Amino acid sequence: MSNFLNDLFHNFKLGFFHVYSLGALDHILFVVVLCVPFLLRDWKRVLVLVSTFTLGHFISLLLGVYNVVNGSFELIEFLIPLTILVVAGFNIFSAGREDKNKKLGIVFFSTLFFGVIHGLAYYNELKVDFIDDDNKFLKAFEISIGVEVAQLLFAGITLIFAWVFQTFCRLNKRDWVIVVSSIVVGVIIPMLIENYPY
Repeated sequence: MSNFLNDLFHNFKLGFFHVYSLGALDHILFVVVLCVPFLLRDWKRVLVLVSTFTLGHFISLLLGVYNVVNGSFELIEFLIPLTILVVAGFNIFSAGREDKNKKLGIVFFSTLFFGVIHGLAYYNELKVDFIDDDNKFLKAFEISIGVEVAQLLFAGITLIFAWVFQTFCRLNKRDWVIVVSSIVVGVIIPMLIENYPY
């Protein structure tokens, strides 16, 4: 039992600190642009989207550990900032439109797909850890729990910041979405250039 708990805690930490490591800025930025169009009262929608992103992450870990995919990780490293740019751009151009939240299906499937892309890059970092593991599925699941908890914490922080800025600084929702998404675009463009594979 103690070995099980030790493994669980170890794998949980791998997932949790993947999100909060210095090299995981892209992960944080994606969670930010995913959550920034929503208000604190939309926490259920945010929960669904963050969990969908984790699900995509988990699926791609499984695809990697069971050798279903073995693609060009240079291309994946380029696609990650590209996914962030796409979501940030979508936020900017759709800010202030009331029908945005009604299109949750499109956002859901996009988030799932982007989760798969991010997870493939994460698998590339982690694959050595899976070599001697007897239960790869359980390990991937436990890592994904850590990723999920870390993402939900940061999503909550993002929603609280949105509430503070919109309540006390009188920044309307449209301006909040545009400002934060534009800052992310400014951060992500150098990452795109740096990871351009061709």
